[in-house]
Amino acid sequence: MRFMKKIALTAAAVMMVAGAAQAADKVRIGTEGAYPPFNTLTSDGKLVGFDIDIANALCAEMKVECEFVVQDWDGMIPALIANKFDAVIASMSITEERLKKVDFSEKYYNTPPGIAVPKDSKLKSASMEDLKGAIIGAQSSTTHSEYAEQKLSGIELKLYPTPDEYKLDLESGRLDGAVDDIVVLTEWVESDAGACCKILAPLTPDPVINGAGAGVAVRKGETELANKFSAAIKAIRANGKYKEINDKYFKFDVYGGE
Repeated sequence: MRFMKKIALTAAAVMMVAGAAQAADKVRIGTEGAYPPFNTLTSDGKLVGFDIDIANALCAEMKVECEFVVQDWDGMIPALIANKFDAVIASMSITEERLKKVDFSEKYYNTPPGIAVPKDSKLKSASMEDLKGAIIGAQSSTTHSEYAEQKLSGIELKLYPTPDEYKLDLESGRLDGAVDDIVVLTEWVESDAGACCKILAPLTPDPVINGAGAGVAVRKGETELANKFSAAIKAIRANGKYKEINDKYFKFDVYGGE
């Protein structure tokens, strides 16, 4: 009986080691799928976008398989902490507030916020004087909503679960403007879907609010994984893969300054 028990325990140990080895070959990536051109779902449910291509390139560099998990933005960090996935690649800015809950790799891009308005808007600038009393939309739980709340004094702020909702309200005239990443807004207003609107102005980033760029988020204390992502980011920047992906989506280097 003891011999059989020993065999069973040995077999269980082997299975655990094999499972750990298999897990090491795969990294589960949380992303939103609702933030074009960085990450979005096609009509047939396929994830595409800059974040997705970068994630696949990083996984290839690390010699692991990417397994994507779609997660609503508001629950992204709680889901990461709850082990629903191993890392977040979803245009998540590295901020001091988020660093209290998770760790990050180095940035993989850094672009400023901006404000979009209807083409017939009476707003002439993004100055506090012009924006006073305006109804401005933003996606909730983002650096952009925090920026609007803290920096655009005098506005009425409306929060939305995804950019799609604020875009609909902006198009229908229920909003005077919307704050988001200027790349996201520019992509939209230059498309048929965003024909209603235009970019009013870029906004000056606040280092405390907007952070140091978008990074790969991992659970607190998982420094080794964060470092592997940082090394992979440097590698694809050096070998040209980053530029190849960048140029597929943008006419400028979204990485920002070194």
